[in-house]
Amino acid sequence: MNEREIEQIIRRVLATMADEEEPRISELYPQDNEEFISDIVAEKLQELYYVKTPKDRDAFMVLKKMTPARVGVGHAGARYRTATALRFQADHAAAQSTAFTDVSDAFLIRMGLKTYSTLCVSREEFLTRPDKGRRFTQDTLSQIKQDIIDPIQVLLYVADGLSSCAIEANAPDILPIISRGLEGYGLRCNTPFFVKYGRVATQDQLGETIEADVSCVLLGERPGLVTADSMSAYITYKPTVGMPESKRTVLANIHKGGTPTVEAGAHIVDLIRMILDKKMSGIELQA
Repeated sequence: MNEREIEQIIRRVLATMADEEEPRISELYPQDNEEFISDIVAEKLQELYYVKTPKDRDAFMVLKKMTPARVGVGHAGARYRTATALRFQADHAAAQSTAFTDVSDAFLIRMGLKTYSTLCVSREEFLTRPDKGRRFTQDTLSQIKQDIIDPIQVLLYVADGLSSCAIEANAPDILPIISRGLEGYGLRCNTPFFVKYGRVATQDQLGETIEADVSCVLLGERPGLVTADSMSAYITYKPTVGMPESKRTVLANIHKGGTPTVEAGAHIVDLIRMILDKKMSGIELQA
């Protein structure tokens, strides 16, 4: 049996399961160009609706625009529709890929970000040893302090965290906004750098070493099935090793489908100014 005969059998099977709402195999896998497969994640989840005979489609579409959750996916018998299953697998693959992939050297060179590493020596160790992803060697800490020549009020840096994709998607736009915003308010800030295999609490050791008033780390967040490129900013007033997590102020969901980088950058600058003014961060700042 050759490939063409197998393909014909698959088409006949799919045709028996399909209805007018189910995407055709030719739509998912165009035949006019064997090297091209249509991008199933090109459409937003909020715009996809596979219920065959809805009672009120318009009202449901209004609800869908408020959430990226997988609702209104319909069904084909006892199974998910083909398009729904493929989209789920594609989103899951993207989340896994970014969690196991390093930020590229080419990107760091293009951004001019000097790189320092935590105690982790590989991505695998970073994922399995969170404790090592929070700490540096004394030599690395000394080097960072030596590279930051002038006294600063704000320590600003980027860490890969659990999403390399988030760094490459958001850092190019948000870093200049924060740096220029702080400069505009007369606040002294370092040249941003990059921490490889870094978690949030890297700012605790760095805070004690650099002795800046405020530490702000932009970090790739744990990827999920909605997005794999979400970044968060963790801002802390005079962080120290062992301090409670409640002392961190967090701005999360920075990505194209959440808080845009331009808006997030401006808000981060305002938060830093507020923290410096009130000399506190985290839940104390909100009290």
